[in-house]
Amino acid sequence: MQPDNAVYIVEDDAAVRDSIDLLLRLRGYRTRLFASAEDFLAEVQADWTGCMLLDIRMGGQDGLQLQQALGDRGLSLPIVFVSAYGDVATTRTALKAGAIDFLEKPVDEDALLAAIDSAMAEARERLQRAAKSHDVEARLERLTERERQVLQRVVSGMHNREIAQELGISPRTVEVYKSRMMEKLDVRRVPELIRLMIGNEAAIDRHAQ
Repeated sequence: MQPDNAVYIVEDDAAVRDSIDLLLRLRGYRTRLFASAEDFLAEVQADWTGCMLLDIRMGGQDGLQLQQALGDRGLSLPIVFVSAYGDVATTRTALKAGAIDFLEKPVDEDALLAAIDSAMAEARERLQRAAKSHDVEARLERLTERERQVLQRVVSGMHNREIAQELGISPRTVEVYKSRMMEKLDVRRVPELIRLMIGNEAAIDRHAQ
């Protein structure tokens, strides 16, 4: 676990909150405690990392409303829900919105720890994906407008002659632009280029405009 990661426990039952906090801290997790959704929303920052353990039923905003509020702010901390009042519809809604797991109270300790482990693993993967996306954006910034146009068409599967005809240049000129583009992106072969761009189609489109 990275030192800046934490499990953010949002639970209005003080006894449950404290017992879960103790269990997680004994297992080496850093925790932060909140008695309500409103308290959490008042403090949460965009650079917080880790995951959330979130009660469904609370006074004020409930857990699903907090999940929605975080999504509206563009925040994507992995969430493990806990509830004494779980039902199929609520579980489906939570999981469909991206929750990692949904546990019923009283929570089994082994199940809780397994869910938190999964949520923290997901948090690390999201950070890695974000870092990769940022790196790709930085590389794309180095391309000229024409190199970006060639990139977009290479990734879409077009051959040099097709690209040349569409852009009104010669196939040899396309090859020159492609070579420069791949050098700036630090790739050697087209399959490597495509793997780099997978998941970054929106970035390609933005930089090709």
